[in-house]
Amino acid sequence: MNKDQFLLALYDALHGLPIEEVERSIAYYREMIDERVEDGMSEEEAVASLGSVEDIAEQVASDIPITTLVREKVTGGRKMPAWEIVLLVIGFPLWFSLGIAALSVLFAVYITIWSLVLVLFVLPVAFVAAAVASVAAIFFTIGSGLAQVLLMVGGALVCAGLAAAFALLAKGAAQGVARASKGIWLWVRSLFVRKEEV
Repeated sequence: MNKDQFLLALYDALHGLPIEEVERSIAYYREMIDERVEDGMSEEEAVASLGSVEDIAEQVASDIPITTLVREKVTGGRKMPAWEIVLLVIGFPLWFSLGIAALSVLFAVYITIWSLVLVLFVLPVAFVAAAVASVAAIFFTIGSGLAQVLLMVGGALVCAGLAAAFALLAKGAAQGVARASKGIWLWVRSLFVRKEEV
């Protein structure tokens, strides 16, 4: 792939992003290819050393702040007429309070989910404490008979097993919630980077 083919493919891959970002990226990669050609590479080698167009487009899209994407999506890259600005100002008490309420509910759900994960991390600690207490109780029940000692040993083993099980469960839950959070964040970003069909 030569420079022109690469830049055209990159332009197509960046379609739907703010035009300033697209132009900045195209200029950056054009300059990078030119510098590598000046250093003795062929155009094809310079283009190949950059990586795939898809990876570059994904990196460019992820580097754009979400505020820029939202602004671009709302205004569509155009100047807002005065009547739209007036309507936004007049409707501010309504749309702002509804937006804050929606964000508050989402934040509360998010905190609740992470609180449940935190509880799953506290349970292994509690079971370890119970296992240690059972082992300590063995010394006080030695004179009571073998049955009491075996009961304390069994309790300690059960608590240790439950601690291990809940530790694994807590780790899995934390990883799952973290992956889900990242996926939701990427989905929200994708709402503002939607590719338009040509």
